[in-house]
Amino acid sequence: MRLYQDIGGKLRSAIAAGEFMAGDRLPPEREIAESFAVSRSVVREALIMLELEGVVEVRKGSGVYVLTQQPEPSGKWSAFQGDSGFGPFELLQARQLVESEVAAFAATQATKADILKMRDAIEMERQFIEQGVVDESADELFHNLLAQSSQNSVLANMVAELWQVRHRSPMWQGIQQHVGKNDHHQWLQDHQTILQAVLRRDAKAAKQAMWQHLENVKTLLLAVSDAEDPAFDGYLFESTPSLLND
Repeated sequence: MRLYQDIGGKLRSAIAAGEFMAGDRLPPEREIAESFAVSRSVVREALIMLELEGVVEVRKGSGVYVLTQQPEPSGKWSAFQGDSGFGPFELLQARQLVESEVAAFAATQATKADILKMRDAIEMERQFIEQGVVDESADELFHNLLAQSSQNSVLANMVAELWQVRHRSPMWQGIQQHVGKNDHHQWLQDHQTILQAVLRRDAKAAKQAMWQHLENVKTLLLAVSDAEDPAFDGYLFESTPSLLND
């Protein structure tokens, strides 16, 4: 477990224990850092983790606030609580279909505040790369913020759930070990291209940029996967570029 995950877990436990109630503002990063004897960057990463989990909301210029806690998913979503058995290419195909459309819609709905949050996520991603830190939290944050900027909570939850499937997939965890610095640079550039399309309110360009981004991810997966592995599903779930012309 990384240090920020440990700090995030302690903050989550404090919230669950009632030390902070829904609507309460958490102490400033500096105070949290001092109380746990860690750097502010570690606290910042822990807060990002909690924001992705829906435990807190980061309001730029105001602070971090505790959200009303939702019950655990049930019903058909319960399959996402453990390893679903979905292959990485099946998951990528689903993400390509869903997130490309979400990006197109987000380009018509995103607010200035949404744009600024996505810029911050990209800057954090850049800092991780420059520091040589292997951490996908900023990558995940960007995708979730983009979905949230659609102003549709159902779409935002769908994207968040797809990322949870990825987290719980042993195959994805194995693939992560083969991700290099150049790959992260490519994905950073992809995110910048997506954001620029959203900034221009260009729905078609945003859709194409997200599609290509996930195509780049798939290219990496193909390069590091063992096609002879019985679990390999790369040929079953290929892209359908013609859908981009819709």
